[in-house]
Amino acid sequence: MKGQVHNQGELKELKVEIEKGVVESIEGMANNTGYSLNELVVIALKRFRASHSDYEKKTISLD
Repeated sequence: MKGQVHNQGELKELKVEIEKGVVESIEGMANNTGYSLNELVVIALKRFRASHSDYEKKTISLD
């Protein structure tokens, strides 16, 4: 994971409201790992997308 590059290319801001405990936990993880808060959030969101691609209504090609 350390060798992967995240948050490359064009960036767009996403403002969200998150439970205080979750924010404090992710801030602690950022401090402990050396990753920025932005990097940890994008890693988590990418993993969520990979696990829940059905949420994106992808079509399956039978070709």
